[in-house]
Amino acid sequence: MKVLVIGSGAREHALVRCLLRDPEVSEVHAAPGNAGIAADVAVHSVVAEQPEAVADLAARLGADLVVVGPEGPLVAGVTDAVKARGIACFGPSGRAARLEGSKAFAKDVMAAAGVPTAMAVVCETRAEAEDALDRFGAPYVVKDDGLAAGKGVVVTDDREAALAHAEACGRVVIEEYLDGPEVSLFCVTDGRVAVPLTPAQDFKRAYDGDEGPNTGGMGAYTPLPWAPEGLVDDVMARVVQPTIDEMLRRGTPFAGLLYAGLALTSRGVRVVEFNARFGDPETQAVLARLRSGLGGLLRAAATGTLAQHPEPVWQDGAAVTVVVAAHGYPAAPRTGDPIGGLSEAAAVKGVEVLHAGTRLDADGTVVSSGGRVLSVTAVGGDIDEARSRAYEAVGHIRLDGSHHRTDIALQSR
Repeated sequence: MKVLVIGSGAREHALVRCLLRDPEVSEVHAAPGNAGIAADVAVHSVVAEQPEAVADLAARLGADLVVVGPEGPLVAGVTDAVKARGIACFGPSGRAARLEGSKAFAKDVMAAAGVPTAMAVVCETRAEAEDALDRFGAPYVVKDDGLAAGKGVVVTDDREAALAHAEACGRVVIEEYLDGPEVSLFCVTDGRVAVPLTPAQDFKRAYDGDEGPNTGGMGAYTPLPWAPEGLVDDVMARVVQPTIDEMLRRGTPFAGLLYAGLALTSRGVRVVEFNARFGDPETQAVLARLRSGLGGLLRAAATGTLAQHPEPVWQDGAAVTVVVAAHGYPAAPRTGDPIGGLSEAAAVKGVEVLHAGTRLDADGTVVSSGGRVLSVTAVGGDIDEARSRAYEAVGHIRLDGSHHRTDIALQSR
């Protein structure tokens, strides 16, 4: 099949690489892509949040399957526009993508489905926010109700900072703080049947020791040897399937990638959030271990035939992703800096250097073009080996002023 991947980040680069390994996939295109993706496949200029433009491109290419990476195009209705042309599209409809597009909507669905999550209040005024903050107490958790590229959440002991975030966002969800480690579980679904991928953990804070501001994610690893036995089965039964059933009951079936962000609290599993697409940077680590074909799996989800599709097959061992971020990220990332050492990094055994915020300048030099610049992903026989390879490769990268965390997967037991 011919596949078109929509997006320009390291998540999309990981999707492209994984699709290229699939013998069922004859051709891969991407739009708009980045410098790294352009080195692997043909890229095309498109505004990803313009549904008809994406549908036009898919039709012009004769794509058999479109895979939408980012949340923005999904909420904008890209899947609806592509499917209207008779082309299979992996990703939920615009209405179903509200599971990520509105935290308040997601809470309503969870309540109706009996899904365990944090107690929460939707607030639109300062007075409502003050009442909610006082009700739940510190640490305060304030979430922008809309899309915020993974950075719309503030968790703080500072009441004034929490209140300031609420006022800046306008409509927010304020909820109780959930203790315990977090787990990301991706589930491929056709709206009725769901298939879990391997669980992962990401690192949201900018600096070592979970210090600094929230980011889109600074690294990830999989599998999770410390996770409770039976965790995936429990989450599928208590969280994922009830949510999919509730969305179907409402007449807005959710087909695509349901990402359950979970907290393993002292009172059991709780949903922190739902996303409507592959997470970044967890996707980079998860797909590095996938040995069965990705294209057929996503097409089965897009065409309602997931029940007949074989289960995913995983490589033994582990995968670790370390994000190299630009100077000033996340507050004010600097762009336009040349990036060196890419070939040396990619030559490290078991390593893929996946591009996120990169572009080619006028003379063909790869330069930074965003906050998260590269995802250096390594596989190994165990987490220690994968981690060692990833950091060896990161050591070859030359990007002025860049920073990365040095503790990704360090406490993985």
